[in-house]
Amino acid sequence: MEFKKITTPLSEDTIAALRTGDEVLISGTIYTARDEAHRRLTLLIAENMPLPFNIEGQIIYYVGPSPAKPGEVIGSAGPTTSYRMDKYAPVLMEHGLKGMIGKGKRSEEVKSAIKKYKAVYFGAIGGAGALIAKSIKSSKVIAYEELLSEAVRELTVEDFPAIVVNDIFGGDLYNEGKLKFAGKFK
Repeated sequence: MEFKKITTPLSEDTIAALRTGDEVLISGTIYTARDEAHRRLTLLIAENMPLPFNIEGQIIYYVGPSPAKPGEVIGSAGPTTSYRMDKYAPVLMEHGLKGMIGKGKRSEEVKSAIKKYKAVYFGAIGGAGALIAKSIKSSKVIAYEELLSEAVRELTVEDFPAIVVNDIFGGDLYNEGKLKFAGKFK
């Protein structure tokens, strides 16, 4: 298998070249945020207040990493279930977010927003948090420190492994996988 190497921030050309099922290695800066951080970010948008980072072209990783062991940049950093961010994701995409990393299916509203705003949803492997952490080269809290593991972090990543689940063309790896499986074992 061949991985596509991509860097952040994501350009329109990069996003247009990605298809459901593509395996990617992401390098550059990505941000972390979970439920409460997403709620706060969308409140800032609603109040016309600046966000704690420039969201244009960026990727948010749905993760609440465990504390780093001595000598490590970050602890285990596996993805959390994405649907909990579904009520916030379309607003963030409307304001420039181009990528999301998590696990699990997305709502129809999010998939429509991915097509409309030309974004992409990547899946990361649940249960592989210690392995994923090896691709994280630096981590610093940039907002909502009181949320502890769910604070917004700026991560520098090198060859972060992910797979395209939802693309701008309406592709959905979960649906396509079920269809392939059903056809193979009828």
